Amino acid sequence: MNTLNNLFLSISYIYRNIASKISLLEPVALLAARCYVAWAFFSSGLTKLRDWDSTLMLFEYEYQVPVLPFELAAFLGTAAEIVLPLLLIAGLASRFSALGLFFVNIVAVISLEEIAPAAYAEHVLWGVLLAQVVIFNGGRFALDRLAEQRLFNIYSTNKASNT
Repeated sequence: MNTLNNLFLSISYIYRNIASKISLLEPVALLAARCYVAWAFFSSGLTKLRDWDSTLMLFEYEYQVPVLPFELAAFLGTAAEIVLPLLLIAGLASRFSALGLFFVNIVAVISLEEIAPAAYAEHVLWGVLLAQVVIFNGGRFALDRLAEQRLFNIYSTNKASNT
């Protein structure tokens, strides 16, 4: 029985050692996810800006955005695809920008009457990566982290001086 316990302890030690090394990759993975998804949406926004007449035509006839007039949908969609990816790459308001792009992604999928399976799979991937940023925040390589540290230091300093 003692040998079995030693075996489990050894396996546990190895597992914890490997897990601690792998967890060092978390901020890199979150940064890669932020940049990958941000580039996809930002380049789409730039394409819409380059040919605004085509963008308006697409929103009027191709994309069936529910509730909104097509001009407003085109403006809001393009603005979101330009501004939110920049915030996401910088890691500034990471959760907000990821959530905003998550909804843009959903609207894009439901607005198209027909979507190719490969395009649908790409939208699913973007949705999963954006959901991870919403859940875990931007990671260590995000400006959010600096802002949180500064706000915490200011709060701690003010609280300490009031006591």
